[in-house]
Amino acid sequence: MASRAKATILDIAREAGVSKSTVSLVLQGSGLIRPETALKVRKAIEDVGYVYNRSAANLRKAHSNVIGMVINDLTNPFFAEMAVGMERVFQSAGIVPFIANTAENPVRQEEVLKSLMEQGVAGLIVSPARGTTPGAFRRIETAGLPIVFTMRRLPESRIPVIAPDNHRGAKLATAHLIGKGHRRLAFFGGSSDLVVYHERLGGFREACEALGIASRDTLVVEGETSRRGGIACLETALAMAEPPTAALCFNDAVAFGVMLALRKRGLEPGADFAVVGFDDVVEAQHYMPALTSVAVDSAGLGERAAHVMLKMIQSRTTRAEDHIGAVNLVVRDSCGPDRRAGMGDAA
Repeated sequence: MASRAKATILDIAREAGVSKSTVSLVLQGSGLIRPETALKVRKAIEDVGYVYNRSAANLRKAHSNVIGMVINDLTNPFFAEMAVGMERVFQSAGIVPFIANTAENPVRQEEVLKSLMEQGVAGLIVSPARGTTPGAFRRIETAGLPIVFTMRRLPESRIPVIAPDNHRGAKLATAHLIGKGHRRLAFFGGSSDLVVYHERLGGFREACEALGIASRDTLVVEGETSRRGGIACLETALAMAEPPTAALCFNDAVAFGVMLALRKRGLEPGADFAVVGFDDVVEAQHYMPALTSVAVDSAGLGERAAHVMLKMIQSRTTRAEDHIGAVNLVVRDSCGPDRRAGMGDAA
């Protein structure tokens, strides 16, 4: 489907009932316009979906070779690896990537998106911040700017998404823990306002149900998707009367936090408590013990997102198919030995 025509200054002038020169002065931030008139013009700008292209105003460039990459958390190694994958593709295509970190702040995200649109970027790849509302990207869609989501989708949004098969990955990881003899399991990290959380938690619950683990023997602890979140989740779980013996973590960062917290308590990850991560970042194989994790090919997802964006720009469209990437479980040492031989005395 082709993108719709972009709104013009003339459209704003008609909507607001003012002249084109008045609209131009408002866009330039001139103090010559009465506040009530400026307010009326700004409302018209929102209503018609106009985007002020500062680059065009200053340089009159015919085409932009800049693509905005707006990432929710660059301190998470997964997103850094994904961004490297995007950058690799853009560099070979002669595209200049502009990377911004929103630190899971939807207000900061809005500021970054507004600035990038005003600079006249050719497209946007966004991993939405927590708390992003479905309407946050409506203005971008109205402006006809190509946009792709990575990792996170928004409810009822038609923006194409590049993400791994979260449900299947969580099922594989949970089945592995159950297969090693664990009967009290936990899901650590993430929050219910994220679609990806429900996908991964859904896979965890489906595996438990299919393999005979009663719901009373499962524990779900929401938390930050960081090492700090993992530490807090473990503390909550171990305070239970019958704590779990294994956990699937929302991501590798949470898993690293869980392993740190276990060591602080004098417990050994794997031997005393089994831990599985999700994402399989580079650090996972070098951790002590090496982390069992669901591999999603972070750099590959970034490369796919970049290729989709380039194709959208070349085809002059804002539509593309979702891509759900393959996953596999990489088994290392963090799940410890098979517990089934010693389950006879467990109650």
